[in-house]
Amino acid sequence: MKSVLLIGLGRFGRHIAEKLSDLGHEVMAVDVSEKRVNSALSFVTNAQIGDSTNRSFLESLGIRNFDACIVAIGDDFQSSLETASLLKELGAKRVIARASRGVQEKFLLRNGADEVVYPEKQLASWTAIRCTSDHIKDYIELQGDIDIFELSVPDEWSGKTVVQLDVRKKYGINIIAVRVGGVLSMITPDTVMSPSCPILVLGTLKAVQKCFRI
Repeated sequence: MKSVLLIGLGRFGRHIAEKLSDLGHEVMAVDVSEKRVNSALSFVTNAQIGDSTNRSFLESLGIRNFDACIVAIGDDFQSSLETASLLKELGAKRVIARASRGVQEKFLLRNGADEVVYPEKQLASWTAIRCTSDHIKDYIELQGDIDIFELSVPDEWSGKTVVQLDVRKKYGINIIAVRVGGVLSMITPDTVMSPSCPILVLGTLKAVQKCFRI
């Protein structure tokens, strides 16, 4: 279980808070809006109304006690930038900030953020890749060129084992899991492919496109 400070309870921040709560983590939520704070009380551990650009207010939260601090402010980049910088100055272990444009990402990384999430850009990539292939069911972008793809199994793979397909040698991709009845299971060299059970593969988009003839 992690202790997380979440600053900003707009739509993006609220979704993060709900998911963190579902995962069993402790969430301290902060927003300048009393209405937003009150609406989040049912799924966060604690919540406070306050200005995250106010150094005294942030100090009162005990920044060093949190495993991670998430800056989810979406409509005021100056506040987001100031908040990320103050968090780092106050000893935050890990600062994750939201950006809505590429230039914001650069400024945040230079001024306190350890990591930047870019929801619109990431969702755009997911949508573009997902909608251009019947095989790709889901897509997780990792750092660099390597990503994780959930794909339907081609009919010609049916009944063949991972060893027989040998896609790692032929295409440079790795089959890492299979989804059976909605549950992910690790694969072995003898795992038999079935069109009814999607698989997760690790590799570059180009390699996946070549292997699955996308």
